[in-house]
Order: sequence, then structure tokens, then C-alpha cells
Amino acid sequence: MTKLGNYILGSWVEGDGEGKPLYNAVTGEMVATATTQGLDFGDILTYGRKTGSPALRKMTFQERGRMLKKLALYLTKKKEQFYAISYKTGATRADSWVDIEGGFGNLFANASLRKDFTSQSFHVDGDLVDLSRGGNFAAQHIMVPKRGVAIHINAYNFPIWGMLEKCAVNWMAGVAAVVKPATDTAYLTEAVVREIIASGILPEGALQLICGSARSILDTVASQDVVTFTGSADTGRMLKAHPRVIEEAVPFNMEADSLNCAVLGPDAQPGTPEFKLFIKEVRKEMTVKCGQKCTAIRRVIVPEHLVEDVQIALGQELSKVSIGNPTAEGVRMGALASKSQVAEVRARVNELSRTAEIVYGNLEEVNLIDADVQKGAFLSPIVLLEKNPYQNTGVHEIEAFGPVSTIIPYQDLDQAVELAQMGKGSLCCSIATYDDHIAREFVIGAASHHGRILVLNRENAKQSTGHGSPLPSLVHGGPGRAGGGEEMGGMRGIKHYLQRCAVQGTPTTLTAVTGIYQPGAKVVEAEKHPFKYHFEDIKPGISLLTHKRTITDSDIQNFANLTWDVFYAHTDITSLEGSIFEKRAAHGYFLLAAAAGLFVNPAKDPVGANYGLDTCRFIRPIYHNDTIQVRLTCKEKIDRDSKGKEHPSGVVKWYVELFDQDNELVAFATILTLVQKKSPFVEYATAKVENLLLGLTEDTPAQWGIMTPQHMIEHLEYFTQLALGKMQVDLITPANKVDKFTESLYNYYKMPKNHQLEILKKGTTEDLRFGSLTEAKEALVKGLAEVEMAFKNKAEFRAFNPTFGHLNRYEWQLYCQKHFQHHFEQFGLL
Repeated sequence: MTKLGNYILGSWVEGDGEGKPLYNAVTGEMVATATTQGLDFGDILTYGRKTGSPALRKMTFQERGRMLKKLALYLTKKKEQFYAISYKTGATRADSWVDIEGGFGNLFANASLRKDFTSQSFHVDGDLVDLSRGGNFAAQHIMVPKRGVAIHINAYNFPIWGMLEKCAVNWMAGVAAVVKPATDTAYLTEAVVREIIASGILPEGALQLICGSARSILDTVASQDVVTFTGSADTGRMLKAHPRVIEEAVPFNMEADSLNCAVLGPDAQPGTPEFKLFIKEVRKEMTVKCGQKCTAIRRVIVPEHLVEDVQIALGQELSKVSIGNPTAEGVRMGALASKSQVAEVRARVNELSRTAEIVYGNLEEVNLIDADVQKGAFLSPIVLLEKNPYQNTGVHEIEAFGPVSTIIPYQDLDQAVELAQMGKGSLCCSIATYDDHIAREFVIGAASHHGRILVLNRENAKQSTGHGSPLPSLVHGGPGRAGGGEEMGGMRGIKHYLQRCAVQGTPTTLTAVTGIYQPGAKVVEAEKHPFKYHFEDIKPGISLLTHKRTITDSDIQNFANLTWDVFYAHTDITSLEGSIFEKRAAHGYFLLAAAAGLFVNPAKDPVGANYGLDTCRFIRPIYHNDTIQVRLTCKEKIDRDSKGKEHPSGVVKWYVELFDQDNELVAFATILTLVQKKSPFVEYATAKVENLLLGLTEDTPAQWGIMTPQHMIEHLEYFTQLALGKMQVDLITPANKVDKFTESLYNYYKMPKNHQLEILKKGTTEDLRFGSLTEAKEALVKGLAEVEMAFKNKAEFRAFNPTFGHLNRYEWQLYCQKHFQHHFEQFGLL
């Protein structure tokens, strides 16, 4: 029998003893055993703090984001092996999609957040706070990664999503994770972690896994750690009260199962789209994952005169749901996670049925497809009706964590809000209504008790992600019974693993600390125009003071005529009385354009494009005959990914200050530009190639590969002949992938060593075509000159390449840069 491994201290380790048996939820067969006996949890946490977290902290947000994206792509390719295992948890393919690909989606979503952070290992939070009249004393909040580890104690219902939705966030923040999945379904978590470790994408120590009991893991937590818990409210409260957690003031985020509700709006009468949507949403939340979701609908709150309609309609929908072996065709609801969970749900339903009536389903009977109720963890969907929800409050306190919901009547919208609140805090709720006034009243009234509210109607139904779907960009958590915690939520979630600190000092010092230019700081006058620098060479604080320009009356009127912006302050000086304007004022947008005219460098430089405008403020008007001058200062640099036919570049934010003739600041803005990065490749004009070839002799050794110097030169010459069409070979790249291959010429990745092209001999060199190395060199130089002449004389000429297709002149040059540099480095010419 397989014993699950624990990945700790850099290796896979089995715990001592036989361990707890884990069973297939469908067949009842034993899947594996799990044990953590003999593990030292203190050592595990220390390893994460001293090995994993420091490695992550050294990375920038952009590097961490790219790491997550790479991991998501890697795991996506492996997804089918996870689906095969997931069936054993009782999940259908649709159930597993939420867990598996939904988990990978969290990696993708958090990876994309890298563009919202600085290109540093820490985050600069908010704007500069001026603390003095003179501007020489200010403060800036920064957020740095905590120096501990994240300890994730997860539930059994989402073995993959539950891990990745948390780890994606702490990894982005620069904090290592120790994951303790619920033991019953830990075999699926372990399978994913094995692939993560095998990928080598994460730095060592960034992820550790504990499969089995971890009762003493909180005994050694420290103040820089973060503990998260997903599960029952009772267990969560017990862990949160751990003496060590209290003593060290360890942040503890609890996401507890809650009595979420769905409300049928008063306007959603039978026959309306909203009524149908409501019924389908309740049915879905009862049956997806067999209702084993922390966000599942437990309370169905409906107008009292529609109770019977809802009961009948919901029963009809549930009767269409086929239950059984999740691998069998047509099965829409599988098994609960374990037989013990079935017993737990039955016990909770029996408690509820002391006052509520079961109106659909049977605790003892269930019709199955290709499954045995005696072996598997199967249960029929159960619908109860609680007619007196104010008197019988068990419906607001008892949760049956399975395919169970209770219908509750309400008299008016205020009562619906009150009933929703009686759950004492929920992760989410929803209301089906086409009346936006009803939606507003309900949301404002119920929001205090919920982490998320869905307003469902006919217009958003097709795009709606549904009642029970937590999204990476939205907060997941809730007040009160739901645990009082919060996770995910885009940048909000990442900040839970960062420590905010207010730093005080001069603007110049704060610029040095934050890596972002702060207004009022000393600048560094650029030695050349700032737009002439590549991305790597631009530094925050580098600055240019432009020459001056006087704004004329004609400038203002011409801009008004050109743009049709004939606002009175620019065009009618007879209407200025009682306004803030003294004379004809220049348009604010004209001042921005005029400022650009002063600071832009006209030549083609690394600055490739205007990327946008972040902030812009006009402090006082500029009138005709006023003179303006601009200071352009690099504020911040943000790395970015390039795609398509675009060279690698970064975003540079420029702080633009506009001064008048009295040197008074009249406007400021932050503009964004795309700035190209330095290419690692040398341009290979014919003369350059000739010069480099002087250093190549027949005795020059290769740094790799089997080519001789002459073979290398003839190889390059061969591709010039292909380009000219003098030799014929077929395109070896599939037609639908040629564009992608051509796009790769624009990136800065070097060609791989020892790559074997299909059109060349395998494992041996090509036959030599020239009598000597000298002849081969001459032929290569001649061929390059012919290609250049062909481009010059024939506008329609395209150089053919068997890998990249037909290349225009610029793409041919990019290809030559990569190809020639690859082989010139092979023989030490560069």
C-alpha cells in the first residue's frame, strides 16, 4: 500500500508507523496511508524561514510573477493525471475542474498582478506624505515581505485549489509555505506537490508538504509567520486560541464554513428569468462537489407566498441530477469525500429536522449509477423547509456540509435582510432580482454580514461566475461565523504577507530608500537626453530641464480650432467676469502637448511609445504671453513582458513638472513610456562579419558541438543561399506556427546550443562544399552582400528561412544577429 510522502527539509520523507488509511470515496478501496510520525515541525518551519523565504525575498515581484506563470503552464500540461486521481475523492469532471484548473487559474491570476507592483523585492504603498511646510521632511509607506513562513491548514474539499489559492499569494509576497492538507484527500495534494517539486521552478524551501496529523505544528510558530486555516468554525477558533499564536501575536486568517444564503427577490415571480436562474443556481450549489463547498447555499430565503413554487421547481431540478460513479457517463453528482462525512451530514440533517421538514430527498435511499451505496460515500440531495425561522434558529446555526439546503420564507425585503444577517456572518450570499432598487436596498443592508454578494439577473447570467465561485481578484472571507478573515482579493491578499512600515526622512533619502523618485528630491542632470538611454541605464532621479516657450494668443485659439474645445476661458474673454480666470487661458491639454514638445527627443531612440498618463494636475492657469519650462525626471521603472513582434522593454514613469516664467509650479503629471532594453546581440553588417572572420583559422577550437571552423562558415553561407532562393528546401515549421516562430526573433533569447535542425544530417557534419576555409569565408561575405542588394533593389523581396518562413529586411537582420552570434561565440570570435 502506498504511503504518502512528506516533502520537508529539501527531500521526500515518509513518516513512521503505518499511518491513517485513506479511502476511495466511490469504491471504498484503500488508496494510501498518511503519517507524520517522527517529523520535527519546528525544524520544518525553521527550514522555510531560513531557506525558502530568503530565496523568494531576493526576487522582484516581476520575477516571482513570472515564476508563478511558468509553474501554472507546467502544471496545466500535467492536468489529466490529476483528474484521474481526483475521481477517487468522489468528484466529477466538472467538480474537479474547479479544483484543478481553478487552482492553476489562481497561479495565473496572481502572476498577472506583477504589473501592479514595483520592479523591486518590496512594495511602495501609497503616495508621499508631506510632513513639513518647507518640503524637506516627508514620509512614505513601504511594505516588505515578512521574515517567516506561511502555514496553511487546509480543508478536504479542494485539495488543489485550497493549496494554490493561498500559496500563489504568499509566493508573490516573497514568503515560503508549509502546507498541511486535510488528510482524507491529501493524496491528490501530494500528487500535485510532487510535480511542483520535480519542475524545479520554485526555489528550494519555498514549498513544504505535511501529509497527516500536525497537532503540534503551531507550538513553534513565531511573530513573523502567518497561519491560515480553512475548515470548521469550531476547529478554527480552537487553533486561533493556541497559546503560542496569542503569545507571538501571529496573524491568523480563518476562513470557516458558513451558512450562506440565496435570496429570491420579491420581483422574481415564477415565469421570470430571475426565478429560473435562482432555482438553477440553488440546484448547482447543492450538487457541485456534493455541496461540500464553504460557499455553498445552505439557506434558501424566498417570499412566503412562493415557498411552494420554489419547493416544486427545485425538486424538479434536483430530480434531473444523476448520482453515482463520477467516471460513468451522465453522472452529474458524485460522492462525498468519505463515509465519515456522510455520517456527519446525516447527523446535522437530523438536528435540523427537529423543527424543519424534509421536503425533498431521503437520508437512507439514493439511486446510483455504476456505484454501490454500501461501499461509497453517497447521499441524496436533501431540501428542508423551516416555516418559523425566527423561532427555530437552528437553521441559522447548524450546517450540514453536503448536498443540503433549507427553504426559509420571508414577508418583505427588510425581513429578508434580517434573515440573511441571522447567519452571523457568511462568506457569500446572492439575490436574484431584476429591480436595481431592490438590489441596492438588499446589498447595503446585508453587506455588513457578508464577504461577497452576487446580484443575479437575466443580463449577467451568461457571464456570471456564480454564487459559489471565489475569484482571485475578489476577497474571499467573511465576518463572524465565517471566521473574520480575508484572503485573495488581488493585491489585498498579497499584502497580508507584507509588513507595512512608515519611513520618514527627506525626499532625497526616501527616493534612495524606495527606488522611486519623490517630488522635491534632488535630481541628477542627465548627461544626454533621457530618451536616449535604454531601460537598464535609466535611473530614478535622472532629469532634464528643457528650454522655454512663450504661449501666444494664437497658440490658444489655434488649439481651440483644431480640437473644437471652445470653452469660454479659451475663446471668449468677454465672459471672464466672476470666473477664476483673469485673461485668455491656455487649454490644460495644450499645456501637456506643449510640455511634450519641449521634452521629447525627435530621433528614434530606445523610448518607443507613449504608454499612458497616470496623474495630471493643473495648479493655476497659464495665460497668453506666459512662458513655460519643463523638468522631466525619471520617477519609476517597471519591468514587463514583451509579446508578439515587440522587443523586450520596460515601462518608465516620468514625473513632469511645468513651471511659469516666475519658476512657479503650475502643473504636474506622470507619463508612462515604453523603453526598449539593450539587445545582447551585435549588428552584423557585411563589413563587421569580414572583420570578425579574420580571427577564425582552421585551428580555432569549437566551444561546443562537432563543427569545424569551415563547417560553421559553410553552414552560415548555406542559409544565405536559402534566403536568396538559390537552394530549395521545404518549410519545416507547421504553417500555423510560423508567425509564433518569427515573433521569437524579436526576443533576446539566444539560440540553443547543439540544436539539431531537421534539414541537416543527424550526429555528423555536412559534406564540405568549398576547397578551403578562405573560399568559404569569401562565399559567405558574397552571399550576405547579395541578400542586402536583393532587399535594396526589390521592395517585395523576402528572405526565405526553413524555420521562420519569409522574412522582411528587419527580421532577416534579427535572424542574422542571433544566428551569427551563436556560431561566432561557438568559436570564440566574440
